[in-house]
Amino acid sequence: MRPTHTIRPHLLPVLLLGAAAVACNGAEGKSKGAAAAPGAGGGPPAMPVEVVAARSDTVVDAILATGQIEAMQSVELRPDIEGRIAEILVREGATVARGAPLFKVDDAELRAEVAQAEAERDLARQSLARTRELLGQKASSQSELEHAEATSRSTEAQLALLKVRLDRTVVRAPFAGVAGERHVSVGDYVTTSSPLVMVQTVSPQRAAFQVPERYADQLKVGQQVTFRVAALTGREFTGRVDFVDPLVQLPGRTITVKAVVANPRRELQAGMFIEVRLATAVRPQAVIIAEDAVLPIQGSSFVWVVQDGKATRRQVELGVRTPGLVEVRSGVEAGEQVVVGGQERLAEGAPVQAKVIDRTRATPSEVNAGEAAGKDTAS
Repeated sequence: MRPTHTIRPHLLPVLLLGAAAVACNGAEGKSKGAAAAPGAGGGPPAMPVEVVAARSDTVVDAILATGQIEAMQSVELRPDIEGRIAEILVREGATVARGAPLFKVDDAELRAEVAQAEAERDLARQSLARTRELLGQKASSQSELEHAEATSRSTEAQLALLKVRLDRTVVRAPFAGVAGERHVSVGDYVTTSSPLVMVQTVSPQRAAFQVPERYADQLKVGQQVTFRVAALTGREFTGRVDFVDPLVQLPGRTITVKAVVANPRRELQAGMFIEVRLATAVRPQAVIIAEDAVLPIQGSSFVWVVQDGKATRRQVELGVRTPGLVEVRSGVEAGEQVVVGGQERLAEGAPVQAKVIDRTRATPSEVNAGEAAGKDTAS
């Protein structure tokens, strides 16, 4: 006889619950399969990433340096004649015109010598006139006439020399400028080596700085210079290079560069410390990307670019850097989307779901303001 299988009534609810669970699991599996279908024929799902569009902007190659403000012309005046200071004709800090009298050295002795020389000149002239008259009467010789003429010329020259010395007892400004601190007082005895006062121009001024010799081929007259002064917070000044020293200075092997800067308000004073940015090249259509999109790998730089919904890695050549931004000289075109978030999960050709991030806060002027961050700083 075959055994007969029966279902006990108290086991029926358990079996029914089991069948229901199986049915539910089957349905859930089907639904998951349907959800995974859009991932490229059952491939990996699209990876969510954040992207920023590469954009065109103006980039300036620049050299950073430090230096100081210098006067276009500056001289420490000294007297040409020894003697005592008889009069001071200038006030410290005053503006002086070219040729203006500044100091007067006592000239009593020289005036007396000039008077004596004038008398000797007059006597020589009279002697020359008598000799010519006697020669016309055949009462004098030609040699006597020549001697009288030489004596007359000698006295004239001596008088002219004394008048020059007398005129130089007044110390005058060689050019228009501002008088500095004076170093003498009335009654001081001065020699030709005694400093009297410093006179220097104030507008325009010069920004002088040094750059390393490796930039020698990039230095040219006419280049634009912008700089800031520690004493004038928040101000920026602009000038043009008018001098590049042909000599490399030792031991630092630096080249001196000077730029002319307008100074109508006399804000720039000689000796002020400045931080200079010398523009050497301007690229108006440079490609700029976010700095955090760059991945340094084994000495090279790469970025992930989203193209046709897929990620592709490209090697790039970087240029000028500024906080948050970097120039790409090759590898990325303007308008392409570069990945700035989620790079660690990407693989070549992986499908991505890109979310565009707006990073347009940096303006062209801000790009230019820090473009030398990737350059060497000249000390």
